[in-house]
Amino acid sequence: MQQLERMLHGAKFQTLSARRALEGLDIARQMRLDLILTAIDLPDLSGRELATTLRADERFKHVPIVALLDTVSDEGRSLNLAAGLDGFIQRPINPASLPIFLEFYLSGGRDTPDDHRLVDAARQEYLQNVVSRLEERIRELEQKNEELRHLDGMKDSFIQLTAHELRTPLTLVTGYLRLLEDDPRIRQLAGRDEDFHTVFGGMVHSMNRMQSIVEEILITSRIMTSKITLNVSVIHPAEVLQRALAEYSAALKDRQITVHVNQVDIPATMYADGDLLYLTFANLLSNAIKYTPDRRDIYITAGQEGQSLRLSVRDTGIGIDPAQQERIFQRMQLTRDIGLHGTSKVAFGGGGLGLGLAICHGIIEAHGGRIMVHSPGHDPHTLPGSEFVVLLPLVAVSTRSTATLKRLAARTSG
Repeated sequence: MQQLERMLHGAKFQTLSARRALEGLDIARQMRLDLILTAIDLPDLSGRELATTLRADERFKHVPIVALLDTVSDEGRSLNLAAGLDGFIQRPINPASLPIFLEFYLSGGRDTPDDHRLVDAARQEYLQNVVSRLEERIRELEQKNEELRHLDGMKDSFIQLTAHELRTPLTLVTGYLRLLEDDPRIRQLAGRDEDFHTVFGGMVHSMNRMQSIVEEILITSRIMTSKITLNVSVIHPAEVLQRALAEYSAALKDRQITVHVNQVDIPATMYADGDLLYLTFANLLSNAIKYTPDRRDIYITAGQEGQSLRLSVRDTGIGIDPAQQERIFQRMQLTRDIGLHGTSKVAFGGGGLGLGLAICHGIIEAHGGRIMVHSPGHDPHTLPGSEFVVLLPLVAVSTRSTATLKRLAARTSG
C-alpha cells in the first residue's frame, strides 16, 4: 500500500487510505471521493462486496471503483463487473502507466465485457457466494454470542460467589472489632493514646467500607441476574430520607455543603422495601456530594405526584456530559479517568466501583418506578449541576401478590 501511495503522490494525486473495507466505507461516506481503488482480498469484506455496498448508495452511483488484481481471467473480469466494479489495474503496477489508467476511469471510461452472458452468469455466482459468506458469518456470530453469554454467566456467578465468600470473614472480623470497641479497656486506651485512637478508628472505618463494597457487589449481582426480591412493608419515606441524610452528616459538615430539604408534601406512608429504598436515597446523596465542590448546596425535594413518590436530588456541581447521561445507570460506568480514581464516596471527585447509580436504577425498577437525570452538561468551572428525579409508586410492584399486599394493608390499618 505504501508503494502505491508513493506512486499516486508522485503523479500528483491526493489519497486517503484504509486497510479494511469497513474503514474505507467510513472514509468514503465522510469525504468526497473522485475514484476508489480497492484490492479484492480484504480482512473483512471483499473488494467486490465493498463495491456492491457503495453502489447501493446514491452518492456513489457514478464514482469509478477500480480493483487491483494480480491476475485477470475472463471469469474474474466478469465477476468484478457483476459486483459493481468499473475496471481493474493489474499488479505489479507500472508507475508510468498508472496515471493513464486513472485518467481513463476519472474521465468516464469503463471496462466492458466481451460477452454479456458471462456477466449474467458471474452475477448469479457472485450472489450465491455472498449468501454463503453471509450464512457463514451469521453462524460464527451465533457461536461467538453463545460463548459470550456463557462467559457472562460465569462472570456473574464468580462475582456473586466471591462476594459471599468475602462476606463471611468480614462479618467475623467486624464482630470482633465491635467487641473491642465496646471493651472499656480499649476505650480507655483510645482516650489516652491519640495514635492508638487513630489506628483503631482507621481499622473500623476500613472494615465498614469493605462491608459496604461487598454489599454493593451482592446487590448489583442480584440486579444483573434479575434475582432482586423486595421485602415490601409499610414504610415512612420521610424517615428513610432522614436516615440517609444522617449517614452523610459528618461528610456534609466537613465539606461545608448545605443540604436544603423540602418534604412538606411527602406521603406519610408507602409500601416499599425500606432497606433498599434507604440504599437508593443514600447513593443519590453520595453521588451529589461527590460531584459538588466544597461550600456549595444540594437541594432535595420530596412529595407526592399522583400515586407516586417524587424525589429530586439536585446538586450544584460539575454536571454530566449529555453523551454520558444514557450510560451512567449502567454498572461499572465511570465518567472520569480511571487513573484519577479515588476510593472515597464523599470526597470531591471521589470514586467507588461505579455501582451506585446502577444499584439505584435496579432498585427503583424493581419497585416499578423510574429514574431520570437532567444536566445542561459537564463543566468544572461554571458548575451547571445535575438533577436526579425518582418516581416510585406508593404501592411497590414486587413479586408479592396483590392479595399479600391487601393483607398487609389490612393488618396495618387494624
